[in-house]
Amino acid sequence: MRAVAYIRVSTEAQASEGVSLEAQEAKVRAYCLLHDMELVRVFTDAGVSGKRASNRPALQEALASVFKGDAQALVVYKLDRLARNTVDALTIAEQLDKAGVSLHSLTEKLDTGSAMGRFFFTLVASLAEMERGIISERTAAAHAHKRAKGEATGHAPFGFRLAADSVTLLEDDAEQETLAIIHNLAESGYTQRGLVAELNRRGIRAKKGGTWNRSSLRSVLATMDKRQAALR
Repeated sequence: MRAVAYIRVSTEAQASEGVSLEAQEAKVRAYCLLHDMELVRVFTDAGVSGKRASNRPALQEALASVFKGDAQALVVYKLDRLARNTVDALTIAEQLDKAGVSLHSLTEKLDTGSAMGRFFFTLVASLAEMERGIISERTAAAHAHKRAKGEATGHAPFGFRLAADSVTLLEDDAEQETLAIIHNLAESGYTQRGLVAELNRRGIRAKKGGTWNRSSLRSVLATMDKRQAALR
């Protein structure tokens, strides 16, 4: 059986996982040799995020290669090298299945050439996405806790500025006045469209010095709501 391999690493993955492109390729080659698969080509995305399959040129090349019959199998070191969400992973698996191409993942010991392999693929992809969702929820909770304590989580929200330690949030007097104006106008019944028009009419500047629009206003309103909730 002829096979192509797809390997990927982002700068974040290199730092946290230590699975380099060279290590992935070595393991893939050993796997193919063990299973009597002829590895005809290795496609590589270096320093590319795995969030969206469409943004990874080497993956698109690998898929195009197997779809035109260059190989009967696509081999990856780990499932999250292929896709970072269930929708992308299942879409790719379905496309491969329709083309008569099996998907092999070394870490999860998956081979979608069999019905059992396809079942475990679906299960593992779903569990991986759930794990990322849990991590995301924990991160959001940690950020909310830091904001409630008056600490920054990347940049200062409207109404505040960063102290010299780049962590502590200090109130910005001018922006705090703007927040009070926004609050009073909203309490008076102004719609978001009306708020934007009134702020711009008064010459009040947005966070980066530009004019207000509904997107920048919604961001400020959301921050105000989160801070009020955190202080309750």
